[in-house]
Amino acid sequence: MTPSNDADVLVVGAGLAGLSAANRAAQAGLRVLVLEKSTDEAYLCNSRYTGGLFHIAMDDMAGEPDWVRANLERTTRGTTDPVLAAALTENARRTLRWLASLGVRFIKAGPDGLRQNSLSPPGVRQTGLNWKGRAGDVMLRTLAESLQRLGGRLQRGVQARQLVMEGGRCVGVEVLADGAPRTLRARAVVIADGGFQGNLELLRRHVCAHPERLLQRNAQTGQGDGLRMAEAVGARLVGTDRFYGHVQHRRAMTDGALWPYPVLDSLATAGLVIDGRGQRFCDEGLGGVYVTNAIAQLDDPLSAVIVFDEATWNGPGRDWLLPANPYLLSAGGNLISAPTLDALAGQLGLPPATLADTVARYNALADGGSAEGQPPRTTTAYRAWPVRQGPFHAVEVCAGITYTMGGIATDGQARVLSQSGEPIGGLYAAGACTGGLEGGGEAAGYSGGLSKSSVFGMLAGEHLAATLGASA
Repeated sequence: MTPSNDADVLVVGAGLAGLSAANRAAQAGLRVLVLEKSTDEAYLCNSRYTGGLFHIAMDDMAGEPDWVRANLERTTRGTTDPVLAAALTENARRTLRWLASLGVRFIKAGPDGLRQNSLSPPGVRQTGLNWKGRAGDVMLRTLAESLQRLGGRLQRGVQARQLVMEGGRCVGVEVLADGAPRTLRARAVVIADGGFQGNLELLRRHVCAHPERLLQRNAQTGQGDGLRMAEAVGARLVGTDRFYGHVQHRRAMTDGALWPYPVLDSLATAGLVIDGRGQRFCDEGLGGVYVTNAIAQLDDPLSAVIVFDEATWNGPGRDWLLPANPYLLSAGGNLISAPTLDALAGQLGLPPATLADTVARYNALADGGSAEGQPPRTTTAYRAWPVRQGPFHAVEVCAGITYTMGGIATDGQARVLSQSGEPIGGLYAAGACTGGLEGGGEAAGYSGGLSKSSVFGMLAGEHLAATLGASA
C-alpha cells in the first residue's frame, strides 16, 4: 500500500524563495506545505532583514531583458550560467507584476536603476539593523497571508534533516518536529532555505580558511541544510567559493550599530586596500563584492586596511547608500588620520618606508602606469583616486558576509541537477541555496538576492503546476 502524501509540494524554508514557490504552486490548486525551522512568528531570515531593493546586478530588473542580461554578464565577467541568466532576465518583469498581484507593494525609491523597484514601506536607511514593520518584514507577512488565502500551509518549528528518495525521485523529507523525528511525504520538494553563510564548517570547506573572522552580516539562519541534503542525494554543487557581502568597519564584529550599514565599498574601490604587511593584495577596481571576498581569503581577514586621502573622503566617501562620510563616524566608527604618510604608518604599526612604497606604486597605477610586481588596478567601473594630499586616512575593515552565492545546481525551471547534469525527479531549489547564476571563482559577481529568489521561486511553482497538475 502506498503511503498517503502530507502535501503535493513540500517547501523547505519560508523566505522569499520558498514563499514565492509556495504561492505559485498553490495558485494552481496544489496542496502546499511550507516548513520553517524557526518557531517564531517573525522568524528571522535574510529576506526579513532586507532593505528591499529588487534589482539585477545593481540595475533595474524590469528593464529590457537583453540589456539586463548583458549587464549581468558584464558583472559576472561572462561566468553566469547562460540558461539561468536567460530565465532570470526574461521573467524578471513578470515576477514583479506577479508579486504585486499578491499584495507586495513596490515604490520608486531613487533615480537610479538600483532603486526603481523597492519594497514599501522602504527599509529604514539608517545605520544598524532596522527591519520591523518595513520592507522584507512586511513582504514576508504579505506572502504568508496570501498563501493562507490560497489554501497553503506554513508550519513553523520543523527542521528538515534528510530527503526521502524512491526510485531516483524525491518523495519527501525527514524532519524534526517538536523535537520528534517524522517523515513527511509529497509529490515534490522545493529546497529554499537560503545559503550556508552561517555555517562555519561549510564556509571553511568552501570559502576561506578563517570564517570565524568574517562579520556575519546576515540573519545567521542560513546553515546550508538544504545544500547538504541535496548533495547527499547526488546533486551537483556550483560556485560555492564566493559570497555576496560588503566591506565593513572592523568594529562591526562587536558593535551592531555598524552593520549592515554603513558599508565601506566606495572607499575600498576608490583608494587602496592593504594587508597586515602594508601590501596591496587585490584589484580594488573590480568592485566591493570582489574586494570583500579578497579580504576573506587573507591569512588574517581582520588585518585589512583601506588607505586614502582627504579628496577621496570628501568624494567617493560620500557616495552610495548611507555613505561612510558622515555615517561611519556618527555610528561610532573611526578614521585613523595623520598629516603625513609616515605618521599614518606609525599609527598602523607599519614601517613608514613600506607604506610609502605601496602608496607610490599605487599612485603610479592611478596615473596609468604599469602594474608590474603588484595587483592590477582596473578602472573600467571605478576610478582609482591617487593618495597624494594630506591629511591621510585609514580605516580598519573586515569582510561582511551576507549570503553565499554558490550552491545547488539547477536548470531554468529550478529543477535540481545531478552530477551528470540531469534533473533529479521531484526535487527543486530556489534562492540563495542555489549556484550558477552569479558565476564562480574570482569572476563571480552579485546578481541580486531578491530577484534570484523571487524569479526562481515563481518558476519552480509554475513547473510544479505544469507537471503535477491538479492536487492528487
